[in-house]
Amino acid sequence: MNSCQKNSQDSLDQLVKYEHGELEPDEIIELFQTLINNGLAWQLQGHYGRTAKSLIDLGYCKIK
Repeated sequence: MNSCQKNSQDSLDQLVKYEHGELEPDEIIELFQTLINNGLAWQLQGHYGRTAKSLIDLGYCKIK
């Protein structure tokens, strides 16, 4: 598995954990920062984009 595939798998694993309520608040912020950085926050279902925008507005995440 190359590093791109590993990062994709890690993100998918984190998304599943997020959906199941298994992430700590700092892990959620890290996940959403990754989704913002790679653009997926704006391509996934609306909840992700709205949550990303809220985290940006609150200063927890940044647009790169």
